[in-house]
Amino acid sequence: MSFARREYRTPPLKILAGVVILGCLSACAVPGPGDAPDGIYDPQEPANRRVHAFNKSVDRALGGGGGGSGLGSLPEPVKAGVGNVADTLSLPNTVVNQILQARIGRATRNTLRFAVNATVGVAGLFDVAGALGLPEDDSDFGETLHVWGLPEGAYMELPVLGPSTERDAVGKVADLFLDPLRYVIPTPERYYGTAVKVADKAIGRSAMGGTVDSVLYGSADSYAQLRVIYLQNRRFELGDETAAEADYIDPEALDTEGF
Repeated sequence: MSFARREYRTPPLKILAGVVILGCLSACAVPGPGDAPDGIYDPQEPANRRVHAFNKSVDRALGGGGGGSGLGSLPEPVKAGVGNVADTLSLPNTVVNQILQARIGRATRNTLRFAVNATVGVAGLFDVAGALGLPEDDSDFGETLHVWGLPEGAYMELPVLGPSTERDAVGKVADLFLDPLRYVIPTPERYYGTAVKVADKAIGRSAMGGTVDSVLYGSADSYAQLRVIYLQNRRFELGDETAAEADYIDPEALDTEGF
């Protein structure tokens, strides 16, 4: 008698649970921002600075620092269309997170936004829902962990992805498994959506080229400057009123993700 070998795959939910548990244990072991000097807890600063230097080299290779990527010359309707599609693709994941946050009203509005833009908006190419009073409203698993009471943990700078915290880094991994489209759209079509999201980030980087360049290439310590900007903006997004004090920078003024 012969026995056929079976291959067992770890269910995505078990992987997600493992990621969240490890993230919780890591983040809970560090002080919150109010307990750290200047509200910044960065025990891995030397390693983070090396990653920051790598990210700057990648950014410069892609046209940052005055080189120009050429994306700024794209027609405005093209850039708007890419942004609209990227937003529509992110909505199912946003809805899942808002349900986990018990924000049912926001989850319902985003469900309607997705339904309208995915159909009437021609697969999200046009933001019809916005004109109907259903504006863009993003969320992620980093915010979900914040709502659940998990502290932000230490500051991190991730390769290519840029500034983060331990909590948000766990959230980025978890969002890969929470995204419903991951289980609905087959490959290779799923990769098209990833390409659209990357293109949207690149267009956003090009649109704010001068502002970003002034931080990365015009400041005496771009690492420290970017760290302050990211933490202030992220805390403000999550409802930390203390982030709105004297030197606060408008969260809409600079997208710190992806460099």
